[in-house]
Amino acid sequence: MIRLVLNRLLWTVPVLWLVATVTFFLMHAAPGGPWDAKTAGGRSLDPALQASFDRKYGLDEPIWRQYALFLGNAVQFDFGTSFTREGTDVEEIILRGFPYSAKIGLFAFLLSLAIGIPVGVLAALKQNTIIDYASLLLATVGYTLPSFVLAIFFLVVFAVRLEWIPVLFQEWRGYILPSLVLGLGSSAFLARLTRSSMLEVMLQDHVRTARAKGLGQRLVVTRHILRNSMIPVLTVLGPTLAGLITGTIIIERVFGVPGMGYLFIASITSRDYPVIMGTTLFYAFIIVLANLLVDLTYLFADPRIRTIR
Repeated sequence: MIRLVLNRLLWTVPVLWLVATVTFFLMHAAPGGPWDAKTAGGRSLDPALQASFDRKYGLDEPIWRQYALFLGNAVQFDFGTSFTREGTDVEEIILRGFPYSAKIGLFAFLLSLAIGIPVGVLAALKQNTIIDYASLLLATVGYTLPSFVLAIFFLVVFAVRLEWIPVLFQEWRGYILPSLVLGLGSSAFLARLTRSSMLEVMLQDHVRTARAKGLGQRLVVTRHILRNSMIPVLTVLGPTLAGLITGTIIIERVFGVPGMGYLFIASITSRDYPVIMGTTLFYAFIIVLANLLVDLTYLFADPRIRTIR
C-alpha cells in the first residue's frame, strides 16, 4: 500500500507540470488580454497605462521567461496576485471560494451515494420488473436532463413560487438547492452504472457456484455480487467527488454561489492569468488526490489487486 501511495504521489508532479504547461500556453495564445476593452469592464485603457501594467505584472517579458518565472514561483506555491482584485493573492481567492464549493459538492456527493447505489442495486435485483423499468426511466431522465434546466426549475418552484428557499445565496438554506441539483444528476449516473455492473457480475460462474452451494440470497448479494460489482462504481466516484467539490460553473452561476466555478469563469472572462493558473492547478490536484483515494479503496474492495505489481 505504501508503495502504491508513493508511486501515485510521484506521478502527481509530471501531471501537474503538464497541466500547468498546456494551460499557460493556451491561455496566452487565446485572443485578447487582461487590459482589452472586452475584458476590462468595457473601458479601453490608455496605451501608456497598459504598458505600465504589463511591466508591473511582467507581461512585457518574452513568453518563455514568463513561463520560467511562473514555474519558479509555482513550486513555492506562489501564484502571484490577481489582476482584477489588486493586492489580493490567488491563494486567498481560492481559499475564499473553495469552502462554498466543497460544502455543496460534499452534500451532493453524499446524496448521490444515498440514492444512486441503492436504486441501482434494487433495479438489478428486480430486473425486468416495474421497479426496474421505473428506476431506469428516472435515471435516464435525471442523467440526460441538463443541470441548468433543473436548477432553474427548482429555483422558480421552491424559491419564487413557494418561497421556501431564498433566491439569493445566503445562510445554510442556500446550500440546499445547488446540492440537490448536483446530487440528482450524479445519482442518476451511479444508479445506471451500479445496475449494469451488478447484472454483469450476476452472470459470472462464482455467483452460480455460490447459489448452487445453497447460500442464501442475502449472502450471495453482499459477498459475491455487490462487492465485486463496486469496482466500476469506485472508478467514477473519485472524479465525481473531485468535480462536485471543486464547483460546477453553471450551477454556481444560477444560484449565485461565490464558489470555485464562479471564480474560474470570471477569471477566464477577465483574462486574470494568475487566477486561471491557480484554480486550474488546484482543480488538477483535487482530481489527482481523488484518483489516489479510489486506488486505495480498490485494495479493500478486491484484495486480489494487492498482488498486482
